[in-house]
Amino acid sequence: MQMTAREIARLLNGTTEGNPDVVITRPSSIEEGGAGTLTFLADAKYLPHLYTTTAAAVLVDEDFRAEKPVSATLIRVKNVRVAVATLLQQFSAQSNRVSGVSPQAHIDAQAKTGENTAVGHFAVIEAGAQIGENCVLHPQVFVGRNVKIGDNCTLHSGVKIYADCIIGNNVILHANAVVGSDGFGFAPQADGTFKKIPQVGNVIIEDDVEVGANTVIDRAALDATIIRRGAKLDNLIQIAHNVEIGENTVIAAQAGIAGSTKIGKNNQIGGQVGIVGHISTADGVRIQAQSGVNRKIKEEGKAVYGSPAMAYNDFLRAFSIFKKLPEVEKRLRKLEE
Repeated sequence: MQMTAREIARLLNGTTEGNPDVVITRPSSIEEGGAGTLTFLADAKYLPHLYTTTAAAVLVDEDFRAEKPVSATLIRVKNVRVAVATLLQQFSAQSNRVSGVSPQAHIDAQAKTGENTAVGHFAVIEAGAQIGENCVLHPQVFVGRNVKIGDNCTLHSGVKIYADCIIGNNVILHANAVVGSDGFGFAPQADGTFKKIPQVGNVIIEDDVEVGANTVIDRAALDATIIRRGAKLDNLIQIAHNVEIGENTVIAAQAGIAGSTKIGKNNQIGGQVGIVGHISTADGVRIQAQSGVNRKIKEEGKAVYGSPAMAYNDFLRAFSIFKKLPEVEKRLRKLEE
């Protein structure tokens, strides 16, 4: 990617201070810098680096006032962190660009792909699949029968989407994510064996969702497993059959959510959290990493911690006592004597 500071400022609705024609070719940290690089200042502790950085341009808040001369061009924006996210998306799109349809890809005659959609080497799109405009399917992506994918989606290498699943617009699926694998459904038999229960539902992923690498979202036994608009799922997450993830909920790595659980809007779920099946959480719930949730959380905005999870502050108080138990036991023995 190659843009001038002026062009970047225009993209971000910002202004320039210094040379507006300096050319930017890549991002960098403020400490590393380098010719042709763009960096940013979003934390006051990095302020000393602003005056020594070798970067060509620096993003700063529009009300920032320098205490010393700055050699780099300043690009003033309303919100530095939002501006950085916007720019990195631009750089990422350029570096990960796939164009055209690879001759080694297989697209069934009964499948449809939209305008400007790119398909990489050895990707497979089966009959009845419909893929929207401006999508990128990286090498070795598999799209099953009758899958529907919206516009502006990116499917990284190794993504597998089973038959009949529905993907909205602006969705990103990272490498080896699996959408629509069978839910874990087995009926115990009298002889101790298990009979498989066919999983005949699907998965629906709404707009603006991002799913991390090696995350698995199981198809519903009946109806649909649903990931609502704006949800963000980290790597290595298990979403079981008939789960519903609410809008703008974020889930960190290695979490697991058992079947038929309903997660509210704007939940924050930490890494390695385990949530049992057939319960629900209210909107705005926060679950600390490594917690185990075994009952419904009804209170909106509630923070919980521990296994089984309890109110966050209660857990901290209880844990502080737990750490002191050996000393408390010694004192108790002395009192008894």
